[in-house]
Amino acid sequence: MTTVIKGGTVVTASDTFPADVLIEGEQIVAVGKALSGDTTIDASGAYVIPGGIDVHTHLDMPFGGTTSSDDFFTGHRAAAFGGTTMHIDFAIQPKGATLRETLNIWHAKARGKAAIDYGFHVAITDLPDSVLAEMPRCVEYGATSMKLFLAYKGALQVDDTTLFRAMQQAAAHDLLIMVHAENGDAIDILIKEALAAGHLTPKYHALTRPAGLEAEATGRAIRLAEVAGANLYVVHLTNAGALEQVRLAHARGSTNIYAETCTQYFFFTKDDLAREGFEGAKWVCSPPFREVSDQVALWQGVADTSLQVISTDHCPFWFEGGVQGRSPGKELGQGSFAAIPNGCPGIEERLMVLYTHGVRVGKISLNRWVELCCTNPAKLFGCYPQKGLIAPGADADIVVWGPETTRTISAATNHQRTDYSLYEGWQLIGAPRTVLSRGRVLVEGDTWAGEQGAGRFVHRRPFGK
Repeated sequence: MTTVIKGGTVVTASDTFPADVLIEGEQIVAVGKALSGDTTIDASGAYVIPGGIDVHTHLDMPFGGTTSSDDFFTGHRAAAFGGTTMHIDFAIQPKGATLRETLNIWHAKARGKAAIDYGFHVAITDLPDSVLAEMPRCVEYGATSMKLFLAYKGALQVDDTTLFRAMQQAAAHDLLIMVHAENGDAIDILIKEALAAGHLTPKYHALTRPAGLEAEATGRAIRLAEVAGANLYVVHLTNAGALEQVRLAHARGSTNIYAETCTQYFFFTKDDLAREGFEGAKWVCSPPFREVSDQVALWQGVADTSLQVISTDHCPFWFEGGVQGRSPGKELGQGSFAAIPNGCPGIEERLMVLYTHGVRVGKISLNRWVELCCTNPAKLFGCYPQKGLIAPGADADIVVWGPETTRTISAATNHQRTDYSLYEGWQLIGAPRTVLSRGRVLVEGDTWAGEQGAGRFVHRRPFGK
């Protein structure tokens, strides 16, 4: 059984050209002119791009006395409606657990629910000698990247000894180290001072996590990685100071230092956390939103390739949780900003928001958009050219993108399992018309055609292999 996507303009990270795309089974078998198949998808007037890959998500994740509200079906369905056909989630190691046990917990969360393909990073919170020795087996496990938190003191944070030991082991076995770069020790002091002073509203979440502490931790992690010879990926970079540390590393010749930012950091500032009443809690995430000047710096960073990926850090919570069967949500922090679950939704809006406010206004090119959201994620995380590419032999993860298709963002019509969107009411131009995963149609216009359980775990290769 073959399918041809006919009459569209293929867009890759490097090229834009008119072509048909022929799919047989789960793979692309030809890209060319005048192709025919058993069934036809009309792509006239549309772009044909690789499916988006979001390498930073938190589905069904325990955090702050509750659990993120999207599971591996609702999150996958929302991703597909936004043009994302693969994501990589974080398997958070419980204290005392092995890495295999940790991955087993997250595989169970995805089993029978996954509707798009997925992978896992391992978030290491506990590194005794036995777990250090297990790290090389992550190649066998197909989860070849591991994250360490330099924040969340007393919960997820690791010390520099743990970070450096992990980096040395990763360097020896072609693993990729990821860091959440904030100085958790200093933040812990600032939070305690704010609480003691009676500063409890959401805006103090941002004020107790200043940009300088992200820049410091970013620079520290980079220097440690350089000494260890490790490949390093800085997650959710938010500000000019942290970006400067990445650029300085590149100027020193450290080609093994990579960084991402997230969609939301281009559009919101710390002032959003000061919205009237408790509204600002919707914008509570870590690292927090910064200044308009930092938004400018981030756009420059993705344009000049200092930043390699735009992801989402999709970690949704109900704004009004704990009712009608909902898990507890942001309301947990009504009495104190320190108790607000950290995280925002965004897996569905990413490609559309970046196309409208990035590509259409000339901040990034069409090809750079594909590179940042589809191709670089596949290359950096061990699944290229299987993913992230429109070419023979690649998986048929394809989005037929309507460049003039309009969307009005609303939590009421979104597919994420939460009661708000950061982009509520935004008018977007450019959206998916048809979305395929390994040749199966998941989304056709506003219609869901996917299937729970059809998504597969992607066994990723070691870094650079």
